[in-house]
Amino acid sequence: MHRRYIATLAALVVVLGGVASAISPAQLAAGGRGHHSTSDTAGAKAEAGVRNLREHARVGKTRIRPSGFAPAAGWQSEQVWNAGKNDWEPSIATDPTPGSGWVYQATTRYGGTKACSSCPGTAIIVRSSSDGGVTWGADRFICACKNVKAQNDPVLAVSNTGVVYAVWMNDYNPGVVFSKSGDHGVTWTAPIAVKGSGLSFTDKPWMAISPDGKDVYVAFNSSDSYVVASHNYGASFGARIKTNADTRYYFAEGGAVAPNGNVYFAESAENQSATGTVQIVLVKSVNAGASWTQTVVDTSQQQPACTVPSCGADFFAPSASLDVDSAGTILMAYSANTTALANKTLYVTTSADAGASWSPRTDIGQNTGDNGFPSVESGTSAGDFRVAWQDSRNGATAWNTWYRRTTTGGSTWAGQVKLSDATGGATYKTANGYAFPYGDYFDLAVSSSGQNFVIWGEGPNYVGPGGTWFTRGA
Repeated sequence: MHRRYIATLAALVVVLGGVASAISPAQLAAGGRGHHSTSDTAGAKAEAGVRNLREHARVGKTRIRPSGFAPAAGWQSEQVWNAGKNDWEPSIATDPTPGSGWVYQATTRYGGTKACSSCPGTAIIVRSSSDGGVTWGADRFICACKNVKAQNDPVLAVSNTGVVYAVWMNDYNPGVVFSKSGDHGVTWTAPIAVKGSGLSFTDKPWMAISPDGKDVYVAFNSSDSYVVASHNYGASFGARIKTNADTRYYFAEGGAVAPNGNVYFAESAENQSATGTVQIVLVKSVNAGASWTQTVVDTSQQQPACTVPSCGADFFAPSASLDVDSAGTILMAYSANTTALANKTLYVTTSADAGASWSPRTDIGQNTGDNGFPSVESGTSAGDFRVAWQDSRNGATAWNTWYRRTTTGGSTWAGQVKLSDATGGATYKTANGYAFPYGDYFDLAVSSSGQNFVIWGEGPNYVGPGGTWFTRGA
């Protein structure tokens, strides 16, 4: 939810569902890539502003139009999780146990029914499927979490014992929390805050776990980049470690534990002003999280502006994701441009030596629209990687979600697959695409049999209401 934001310096009037709401500059800062101020107060006010807009969005009056569907071969037509809910920034994970059909989804839901009167109105909702995504169980709150105002930024992972791990934000303070479920998402352990003392806020977590789930690594920011580690299945976490020595603002956007135990996170680092260059960074540990190093993999010029109401100046900032295959090769996908304010290209690069060196970057988006929000997942064999992303090749209000696969470690790629195939189904969808990427990250998972599961957000604009959409396929 909150990767980056620099507040607009003039008050705007946002028209939502026919109701005009005056929004102060501070209030504009919530809900997407978001810079936090040096104190938690401004960030909390900012969060409340856009959260209030989303929670009161008139989802129930969304007009559902007849839909046209033309899914790619081997793929299911995209589906909306719940057309009557205002959902954004989802996550998905599969059980890696051979033969398992368990799949898990999580989404941030604005303005839904609360778990209790003092529970958050913006809540993380989870559900599970035991049959490979054919059918889905009931929606559940990941945590009632009384007296928390808002939950955001869910990330899921599953161990080879079938335990589901989750991180998300409970407000900015305590911020990032960890929980797990041993009964397929029906019940969850009490959330553990991971930040320790001395930080006024934490934001935008990402998680990587060892196959058995014993080792859990959570990356997050408090402007600076931090990582915490657990080596007892998430029962407790060690002290946070700061990974950067500069003054940039960091966001973790992907992570993985390699077969040899190395831990990698893909992060982007922008200037505090959200102007100028953005670095694509590999954060790495070779000693189970005892220490961390950083490598700048590439550098982008300043991102294109986001011109819709309430949207932060850096909503479209470059971002990165990565995974590691069974041979230990890292594939990183990221968006970047070479001219300030220009549309970004979707690149991939690989490293076969633990991030010491990288292959020349390759453009796999191959379009002139703005490309962003990549998600990477390794497949079932060495050299098998899958990448999904969103781009505006059809126009500024016609975004789509795309997918490509390599089985040769990135040297060759299969053709692009358009996943957002529905031409209707919501007022923000047309034959050309959806009006706006609803959230600045989404997720891709691969089952033990090699099937893909992709989940993302679509909406009319930054404020919404929008929805969480998903598909599965070859």
